[in-house]
Amino acid sequence: MPVPTPSSANEFIEQRLDECIEDLEQHFSGHAMALSGPLMEGVDNIVRNVVERRHEQGPPLDRLIFVLTTSGGYIEVVRRIVDTLRKHYSLVDFIVPDYAYSAGTVLVMSGDAIHMDYYSRLGPIDPQVESPADGRLRPALGYLDRYDSLIQKARDGTITMAEVQLLISGFDQAELHEYEQARELSIALLKEWLAKYKFKNWLTTETRKKRVTEAMRTRRASTIARQLNDTKKWHSHGHGISRDVLERDLKLKTDDFEADAGLNRTIRGYHALLDDYMVKQGDRGVVHAKGQYSSYWRNRGA
Repeated sequence: MPVPTPSSANEFIEQRLDECIEDLEQHFSGHAMALSGPLMEGVDNIVRNVVERRHEQGPPLDRLIFVLTTSGGYIEVVRRIVDTLRKHYSLVDFIVPDYAYSAGTVLVMSGDAIHMDYYSRLGPIDPQVESPADGRLRPALGYLDRYDSLIQKARDGTITMAEVQLLISGFDQAELHEYEQARELSIALLKEWLAKYKFKNWLTTETRKKRVTEAMRTRRASTIARQLNDTKKWHSHGHGISRDVLERDLKLKTDDFEADAGLNRTIRGYHALLDDYMVKQGDRGVVHAKGQYSSYWRNRGA
């Protein structure tokens, strides 16, 4: 039996990935795609190209299933991705097989439905911003909270000389303003998308069966946005929020894909295969749809 070459082995794996994502398309009667990696600059362009090409392949469908695994990234990238998805699809479902933190959580909140299991995690909406000093992505809220804490200590007269020096030289006012803008944009988008998409079919209250108004949807979305933005509640940028916590503490309902044995196998199998293939290829960021495996961040030398 001939030994497969690296090229033919890759073709076989990518064919299997296509088969897995086709299974998702058939289950949900829609198109499907996946993004695994940070929401960095340029990803929005790749998503746009993949979506447009998927539409060209046909048949035209109104529903998209978006499988997302991400540690977060730029909130402006998220906004452009959502604009692209909503340009082409009237229904967008998100599947989170592992985690979608920070800006990824904001992206998930733009969906008509959110599919998770007991292992899936969302996170606080702590947008990432690029530090002018070294170009690295930094969680904005951590900087803002530290700055506010020092300001309060200065007002209370409990600040130390070392902290005074940090307050003077450790914070760039232009950076702080950028962080504040990123925070407010994250909250505004999450409020808008939750009310417009996730809550659009929320017609009556669960207990009293009262008619739900647009103002009620907006208030509920605002409450969730502020709770997810509360770093003191969640303690850190990478704090995972489970499906149970979302429903119990935030009163945000999600769909449990684990309840459907066949769907559960498909999602877990696809996620595991994609994750393994990314490791094999040295890929740290990938967008995948039927017939399209697009790497946007690869380890050097891989």
